[in-house]
Order: sequence, then C-alpha cells, then structure tokens
Amino acid sequence: MYGAAGPPARSASAPVVRSLRRPPTPAAGVSFMNNQKQQKPTLSGQRFKTRKRDEKERFDPTQFQDYIIQGLTETSTDLEAVAKFLDASGAKLDYRRYAETLFDILVAGGMLAPGGTLADDMMRTDVCVFAAQEDLETMQAFAQVFNKLIRRYKYLEKGFEDEVKKLLLFLKGFSESERNKLAMLTGVLLANGTLNASILNSLYNENLVKEGVSAAFAVKLFKSWINKKDINEVAASLRKVSMDNRLMELFPANKQSVEHFTKYFTEAGLKELSEYVRNQQTIGARKELQKELQEQMSRGDPFKEIILYVKEEMKKNNNIPEPIVIGLIRSSVMSSVEWNKKEKLVAEQAINHLKQYSPLLAAFTA
Repeated sequence: MYGAAGPPARSASAPVVRSLRRPPTPAAGVSFMNNQKQQKPTLSGQRFKTRKRDEKERFDPTQFQDYIIQGLTETSTDLEAVAKFLDASGAKLDYRRYAETLFDILVAGGMLAPGGTLADDMMRTDVCVFAAQEDLETMQAFAQVFNKLIRRYKYLEKGFEDEVKKLLLFLKGFSESERNKLAMLTGVLLANGTLNASILNSLYNENLVKEGVSAAFAVKLFKSWINKKDINEVAASLRKVSMDNRLMELFPANKQSVEHFTKYFTEAGLKELSEYVRNQQTIGARKELQKELQEQMSRGDPFKEIILYVKEEMKKNNNIPEPIVIGLIRSSVMSSVEWNKKEKLVAEQAINHLKQYSPLLAAFTA
C-alpha cells in the first residue's frame, strides 16, 4: 500500500487511531464505493441481463468506517484538510448508503452501538467532535465542516437530521463534556440553518426529562444559538415547528411552571429565553380567557359566574394585568352580538348592548 519505503512515520501531534486490527481489504461482492452507473438510452421493451458485478452488494459499514478513519487520521486534526478529504471522498464512497456511519464517526469517533457506546474492537479516531476542545470556537469550526459537507452533498441533509435526533436520544450514554460539545454544536447548526428545530423533539424523551439531562442540554444549546441569533429569530424558528409553546416540557410535570422555568434559565444566564417563555405564557392565558368568555356569553351564563371565573383566572395567572382583562371583557362583549348593517342604527344598538353588560364591566372597573 505504501510502496517499498513502508508506511509514513506518525508525527507527535497526529491523532491516535485505536484499533485491534488492520483495515480489511474489500471482500468479493462487498463494496462501500459509489459504483452506480448511468444506463444508456434503450429501445422500449428491451430487456437487460443483470451482470453479476452489478447485483446488490452486501451492506458493510465496517469497511466504510475504516476507510474514513484512515483518511481523517492523515489530516492531523486540520479541519480544513478534513473538509477537503470528505468532499473528495464523496465522489468515491457511497455516502448515501453509509450516512449514519459517516456522522457517527465525525461526532463520536467511530460507529455507535445502541445507547451511544463505542465498540472496543472497532477502529476509532480523535478527529471528531467528542475528542475536540470543549469551547464554542472549536464547535463553530466543526459546524463549518458539516456545513460544507451537506452543501456539497445535499442528499445528506435528511440523514444528518436523523443522526442528530438519534444522538439526542443517546445523551445519557455520553459524558457531561461530550453532551456539552454536542449541545454547542447543535446550537450553532440551528443558528446557521443546517438543522431544523424539529430535532428538539428528542429532548422531550421521558427519561432524559426526568433525570434533568434535557434541561441541562438545552441551556448549552440555547446559549450557542442565541450567541448567533437574537431571541426573536430563535422564537421564529421554534414557531415554524410548533415548539414555541413546548419549552416547559423540558422539565418533569411537577416542575412545569413559568416560575420554575424562568428561575432555572435566568440563573443559567438565559434571561431573554425566560422572558420569552413568560410572555408566551401570558399570551396563551389571554387567548384561553377570551375564548372562554365568548363561550360563556354565547351560552347566556349569569354575570356572577362569569365574574367569578375571570377573578379566579386572574389569581391563577397573576401575570395578566387588570387593564388587559378589562380589554378582553369589552372585546368579548362587543363580539357577542351581530351588528346591524345600517350605520345609523349601530350606535344605538351599541349603547343598549353595553348597558346590558354594564354589571359585568363594572365589576372590574369600580
């Protein structure tokens, strides 16, 4: 493989490859190369005789892994060289078929077993996210590697999202440092649009939530995300995938309150996220209150019952100011009647309608 001169000597700074075996030579009928061929135009009805060499080949991620790890090792942790190697290798290797293996290697250094562990008898590389420095700058550099790879091979986009969803479910199998690196990387990739916020669904896994892993991971993730984008842009991304009202689910059911959320994330240095969730909760409470008011008025419920309901809601959601409540009542009152189409009669109708509901309005304006 290396000629008469033998294999090149490894430099002191070169990353370590831990292996109990040498990379195997591809066996007959096994290939991790991209050997798809374009068929020539044919006449209608012509039949093809499938050649033996074109038959479906056996799936063998181990050989693919060994090839990638060997190439990464030769880059000596130079991420520019890593990006170039991955770009060039995509023309020869079947990235579409081995996407999961490829991303396992780039994140964890080798193929992951269920639960997130690395097999002892497999080759590994230190040219990966988990073996890198635990800081935002390094994770931003790794994010560029993923960006370049996915821009070059667009079909990897879906496979990468699936990989991140899987990695988030494996969080308990990683060390705290590995989780922190993955969180920072994910935040950067969400900020630059490489990932969709729907991947956060994995954080709502019951076991991860129960043990506090989800909330701790979210702190690091949102810090790196908000470092690149302001809270309004982050909120817009969450709204697109209906995640904007689910953030409190990062905590167990007995801790899903605005007070607990704001305290936890404010103490972690994410005051803007705490304020956003508080505002979202207020908006949601207002909508629910107005909806219920309109239903009570359409049913003709007694004013005493409506007043009691509103006052209980104000106690429960003490973040709804009284002037807002008065506005909601007035809006509900005005929408509970079908207005006359003749403008001259509308004013008189409005006066009579408001008189009818004056006891309800008086209860909150006195």
